[in-house]
Amino acid sequence: MYLRNALRAATALALVAGSTATAQTITVATVNNGDMIRMQGYTDEFTAATGIEVEWVTLEENVLRQRVTTDITTNGGQFDIMTIGMYETPIWGANGWLVPLDDLSAEYDVDDILPAMRAGLSHEGTLYAAPFYGESSMVMYRTDLMEEAGLEMPDAPTWEFIREAAAAMDDPENDINGICLRGKAGWGEGGAFITVTGNSFGARWFDEDWNAQFDQPEWNEALTFFVNLMNDYGPAGYATNGFNENLSLFQQGKCGMWIDATVAASFVTNPNDSDVADSVGFALAPNTGQGKNANWLWAWALAIPAGTQQEDAARQFIEWATSKEYIELVAENEGWANVPPGARTSLYENANYIEVPFAQKTLDSINAADPQNPTVDPVPYVGIQFVAIPEFAGIATEVSQEFSAVYAGQQTVEEALEKAQAITNDAMEAAGYR
Repeated sequence: MYLRNALRAATALALVAGSTATAQTITVATVNNGDMIRMQGYTDEFTAATGIEVEWVTLEENVLRQRVTTDITTNGGQFDIMTIGMYETPIWGANGWLVPLDDLSAEYDVDDILPAMRAGLSHEGTLYAAPFYGESSMVMYRTDLMEEAGLEMPDAPTWEFIREAAAAMDDPENDINGICLRGKAGWGEGGAFITVTGNSFGARWFDEDWNAQFDQPEWNEALTFFVNLMNDYGPAGYATNGFNENLSLFQQGKCGMWIDATVAASFVTNPNDSDVADSVGFALAPNTGQGKNANWLWAWALAIPAGTQQEDAARQFIEWATSKEYIELVAENEGWANVPPGARTSLYENANYIEVPFAQKTLDSINAADPQNPTVDPVPYVGIQFVAIPEFAGIATEVSQEFSAVYAGQQTVEEALEKAQAITNDAMEAAGYR
């Protein structure tokens, strides 16, 4: 029934767009995350309903960002749809690089998109990308190991508790690391994680006059804590581990805890993929008692680059892939736990979904994220794990490389922070902020 409804919905979208089924082909650039790969498995049903063929370019996160940024800034025209996020969308929309999504069909129900996601993917009230899924970050942990350790995970743990639990669950003889966290270079990989960790310790990228703050004690405390925690209880080679690497480790039972994107919950609790599916618990991202948890706000979203020759077909695909009907299609075939989370209000009003063990904690984490007030002390920027200015991606990529060099034992915390301070201030001065 759901399959038939989804096909009818896709056909209706084609009619709404005023397009007939043709042999058109669109090219979609996307990230190699599980939900995106799952979407590719349903593409034939979209093609059957609309006649539009879909070619996929699936890339690792850092590579995707490089490719789509190069393409959009050079008007390369390689892609008809790009998978981008809350950092790029408002900036690119303001530059006129994206097609506004201000005329989506009534059936699509734009108002159903979670307010946090809609706001983060808009510029001056205009939506420029539709969220495929939304996320924050949270603690995922082995309930069996926690019980064996004689500990109980708080709903909102402190970093001190996380270290205590990591020590108790760490078991090198059985190849179990107390904790797995991102160390991989890249502003959206390890850079994102250490930024939100810094937020929770009272650190910030800039003061209110756009002066870099890496020479302040809060950054030293945050980075030192992270390095000591991972050196003591993390996996070997964590300096090169990102989302996918840690997901694999956790699914294999090699992590007592993992703090990362809420979207991972469906993969660590799926018995087809995870050896520990029946023993996973969830908690809010850690804090230090200063009022900020180490959680972010993000959406992987689909956008249409301006200048594409396939705008109508691209719009039809976006309406299909980010629709309520697509969610129902996945639920019917793979269960409610495996639908794309964090994008639509109606999903969290669905009695079938809210019973999923991680559903409420995901929503709580998203609602706890405040991009307008991301840090303990005031800042001149918007964004939690990023700073919403065009220069940030380049600056933060370099800074994250310096931090990863610390994780790899190639330099000290103090050396990395000194370099980060210089990199950031030099770039900001060159850009005219200072």
